[in-house]
Amino acid sequence: MLITHDTRRSLDIVVDLVNTAPEDDTALDGLSDVAALQNFVRTHDISDVGVLSEFDLSAVRKIRGRFSGVFASPDARAAAGMINELVAAAGTTPRLTDHDGYDWHVHYFAPGASVADHLAADGGMALAFFVVAGEQERLRRCEAPDCRRAFVDLSRNRSRRYCDSRTCGNRLHVAAYRARRKEAAG
Repeated sequence: MLITHDTRRSLDIVVDLVNTAPEDDTALDGLSDVAALQNFVRTHDISDVGVLSEFDLSAVRKIRGRFSGVFASPDARAAAGMINELVAAAGTTPRLTDHDGYDWHVHYFAPGASVADHLAADGGMALAFFVVAGEQERLRRCEAPDCRRAFVDLSRNRSRRYCDSRTCGNRLHVAAYRARRKEAAG
């Protein structure tokens, strides 16, 4: 599957946004306040965003929950329904742009859109491309028992199981190795 730079960038932002959500009641929210949202916007170099407020924070958290639903959807039809709602609510307005040193690419958010609509439009369209290509199953959650982080499996054979093979994957492999050694030692 060919993924353009702007689609990949939007996917990365969606994944990072979904992963700001607390995994349980004891975890901290990665978007705990407006300053955290400002940092998220700055870190991800999200363009055309004005002064952020509590309203923006609340709206982005709602969008985050909807994106999370796409990663949890059981099939392409369910994912398509969620993506259609996201994109329609954002008032999608496709336009070509070549800002900040990037070559021509498409923005789907309307000029002057809120940060939530910006994320919903661009992120929703990036996810839509995966559903259209028949690749919805690449939108996954980590299979480690104590981790539910989202990721996009871009491996050739769709075999990636963990959000990060160096942490979650390695930890499980080491645990399995130790269990085998312990069993062999009897």
